[in-house]
Amino acid sequence: MPPHPNMREAYGLALLELGRKNPHVVALEADLGKSTRSVLFQEAFPERYFQMGIAEQNMAAAAAGLALAGKIPFIHSFAVFATGRAYDQLRNSICIPRLKVRVCGSSSGLSDFGDGKTHQSVEDVTLMRALPCMTVLSPVDGLETAKMMECLIDWPGPAYIRINRSDLPMLTPADEPYHIGKITCLRNGTDAALLATGVMVGRSLEAATLLAGKGVEAGVYNISTLKPLDAEALIRAVAGVRAIVVAEEHNLIGGLGSAVLEALRAIPHPPVELVAIEDCFGLSAACYDEILTHFGLTAQAVADAAMRILQARNTQTPK
Repeated sequence: MPPHPNMREAYGLALLELGRKNPHVVALEADLGKSTRSVLFQEAFPERYFQMGIAEQNMAAAAAGLALAGKIPFIHSFAVFATGRAYDQLRNSICIPRLKVRVCGSSSGLSDFGDGKTHQSVEDVTLMRALPCMTVLSPVDGLETAKMMECLIDWPGPAYIRINRSDLPMLTPADEPYHIGKITCLRNGTDAALLATGVMVGRSLEAATLLAGKGVEAGVYNISTLKPLDAEALIRAVAGVRAIVVAEEHNLIGGLGSAVLEALRAIPHPPVELVAIEDCFGLSAACYDEILTHFGLTAQAVADAAMRILQARNTQTPK
């Protein structure tokens, strides 16, 4: 069966498949199963599904107990609630003992465009990256979501997976081997490196086409493991380019841009521009494209960021 273009559906189907393969997989839900699609697991394995109600803290604590009993718990809520409301339990009950609990942050970023800033997670990556030993994943499409889920059975320690609400184009190479930590090159280019995650990967590919029209060859990289970031692969990806642009559907503080700058800090590198949400909360919109455009998360913005660096470097006077 081909992967589903809707990432939530792809996640639910992948969770269902894990449940079929491994009897230790259990699912906990915070009253949003139809939205997060954990309901697919519930229908197949009702005895391994725990409806916790709107009580994310209790859900995380219960998952810790199940992990200590040898289960592999997947807990679900909207990303803003899964990471924010349950932060203390994630920190003290799950991350400190390094338990194998998997946190699904559904409807991540601005993808819940209609419900406004209370339901939009612009800071979830920052919170999860700051937790010692927490793995942070941000798949680009349904296929990569399924491949990530397969890896989560044996992956040590806690993990957070960021699931978009929308149908997204399939960009993951179907036959290419996958592992957590992999940085995937989707387009080669020697002038600029466009480093992106989630929905911004597709927009970065569009930006590369715009740049090619101006004679600029930009490489595009899907960085779907935000932590641990493969610093060596990242350094290889940006070697020799004259501009780096990082694009993400997240606050510019603490997300992929911060992770990239942390990885590059010890080596010489070209200027870096960040295309991200400028330290503010979301808002309600009529559709997903409208809210992304409002916050400047567009292909044109990515292309413009690369051109600013390249033009500034071309006009610099040699010493």
